[in-house]
Amino acid sequence: MRHQFATPWIWIFLIPLAFDYKATDATTGHFAQFGLVVPSMAAGLALLLIAPRFPERARLRTVVTISMVLCVFGSIVAQLVQDNDFGNYLRTLLPFVLFMLGYLVACRPWSEYRITQFEKALFVSNLISAGFTFVYGMATGGDLEDVRFRIISVTLLGLQGVLLHEFVVARRFSVFTVAVFASTVVMELLSVTRSLLVGTVLLFLLAVLLSAPSIRHVGRALTRSLFIGVVLAGMAGVAALAFPTVAEHWTQRIFASEETASGKDPTTITRLAEMRNQYDQVTQSPETLLFGEGYGHAYGYSPVYLPDLAGQFSEKDFYAINEWAAGHNFWVYQLFAGGLLFGIAMPLATLAALAICVFSYRYWRAVVPDAPMLPVLGRAIMLFAALPATSIGGNPLGPRFSGLVFGIALGLMIATHGRLQRALPARSTRTPRAPRGRPVAMPDLPHRIQPGTGRADLASTLGVSEGNAVASTDANQFGALVTRASPTPRSNRPNIVR
Repeated sequence: MRHQFATPWIWIFLIPLAFDYKATDATTGHFAQFGLVVPSMAAGLALLLIAPRFPERARLRTVVTISMVLCVFGSIVAQLVQDNDFGNYLRTLLPFVLFMLGYLVACRPWSEYRITQFEKALFVSNLISAGFTFVYGMATGGDLEDVRFRIISVTLLGLQGVLLHEFVVARRFSVFTVAVFASTVVMELLSVTRSLLVGTVLLFLLAVLLSAPSIRHVGRALTRSLFIGVVLAGMAGVAALAFPTVAEHWTQRIFASEETASGKDPTTITRLAEMRNQYDQVTQSPETLLFGEGYGHAYGYSPVYLPDLAGQFSEKDFYAINEWAAGHNFWVYQLFAGGLLFGIAMPLATLAALAICVFSYRYWRAVVPDAPMLPVLGRAIMLFAALPATSIGGNPLGPRFSGLVFGIALGLMIATHGRLQRALPARSTRTPRAPRGRPVAMPDLPHRIQPGTGRADLASTLGVSEGNAVASTDANQFGALVTRASPTPRSNRPNIVR
């Protein structure tokens, strides 16, 4: 009875914030944005109450959870010490709260059907966000130079990551997925944002790495992935022909450094000036270095970079810059806001978790390629990998919707890795030596598969029926595993008696 409305709650958890938007004026639009957050928070809390629990602890899950708690609840200490504006503190902290809530909800041993609903809701919400953000940005009026900052969804790279998994890793193509991916590339080109294209290339390389179980297969995987390169080149040509001004904007962006008096790219200099100012503030005293300046604390540009911006900013405008939102650089802002105690643990833990899951996925794909839920882990890796890819050009946890999506992706990745780790073979850390003396038979280890031998109870160890485990490779492209029937109670009782 308590799981009766779990599926609607999953969709309510994600869909409302997919319509989140960037207001044209910082002083307006807060009421509508607040109305989008309330149902998502309520659905998330409801899912957290009914979510199943893991029967045992896992080291990776524990480390990531502790880092989340330190990041969110540790911010209270910095707020009490610095006494920042309370409204700015709450607005800046809200995406991090949604990030933790999404992680706590998704990092559970959900059934195959629930995981399927999570993946469907993630894909649809990312698709809605991409379309709605583009239409809303174009409707605000102005030329491309004015609206290009508002036409890109905050989870566009996450959507591309899931599609790249379908193309490169799963090798599944359809007219719909190819059209969606081509549309995202066109949006990137219209936005004239270099960091987005770099993020797409990095996600593509990660997909190639996941699809190749060994270094020998990397070249073969690159050959198979030429289709993606053809799509990218084709979309670039179409955009250049349909929008002649786009090519001019890209030329200006690429050669922007040649048009300045200092010979340096102004966008890069402003990002460096912002990071330097945050670093100088947080290191000015031992107290701020330990606890940080707090979320919502004001920052500007470091005067060290004022000569490099000659002709771009006047001295008056340069010193008038005063921001309080999450900074453009995710990694430096975490140190700035949380210090050494509460800020850097979460980024380091999530990066380590991503690396561990990537290498575990490649090993398991080589040893047991048809293992149940392995595709779920691959899609979760590609979706969460969009967080560091997005951080190249901005803070992925600045917007509310991206915080929720990346939190769910992290939770699915950690939970699926933990469930597979209990059943699939562990990676050998050293080369086995020939046994001395009489050979001793290897005992049958519970919850493990010896490489190359397999186990008949693999599906049952994961909590998946054998029939579903075989059918998982042909499952729906958005689903994880098909629904299974409940096992017969005490089905092994006659064997035990005999």
